[in-house]
Amino acid sequence: MAPAQWQQKLATFIRRIPLLFAIAYYVYRFFQPKYTVGVVGIIINDRGQVLFVEHVFHPKKPWGIPGGWIGNNEEPAVAVAREIQEELQLDIEVQRLVLLRKTQRLHLDIAFLCEPIGEVGDLSYELLRYEWRHPNDAPPLHNFQRLAIEEAVRIYQEMQSSASA
Repeated sequence: MAPAQWQQKLATFIRRIPLLFAIAYYVYRFFQPKYTVGVVGIIINDRGQVLFVEHVFHPKKPWGIPGGWIGNNEEPAVAVAREIQEELQLDIEVQRLVLLRKTQRLHLDIAFLCEPIGEVGDLSYELLRYEWRHPNDAPPLHNFQRLAIEEAVRIYQEMQSSASA
């Protein structure tokens, strides 16, 4: 189906004056909602335990899974690896995306299944302690983290069964 004549004229106009379109784009973006984006890593060890951390700055539910904010122009998988390295001095291998949800009005959370490489080192000032726990023995968590762990464990178990087959 051929584009309408007005669409072709508009496209030609925009291509001749790209700066005008760029200005219109930034005016449009100014009025659009701005989102913050957080990432967490569900780190599962070879015994099937999940790494939980106790956060200094989370008064209502201090225990959770490690993560943080995505930096400007940072890839989510890179951000989760950076955050875990900063908070736990732990290298990880990001296995795959587990869950992405809008968890607050203007906030997105992204969860990744991760494999630890090495051991946990010194904790950052943001964390009090860490524990490896069976997923069924999880502390009280925010709903997103609970759902992300459930999905990560399901994926982990599928990966384990297909690797042993």
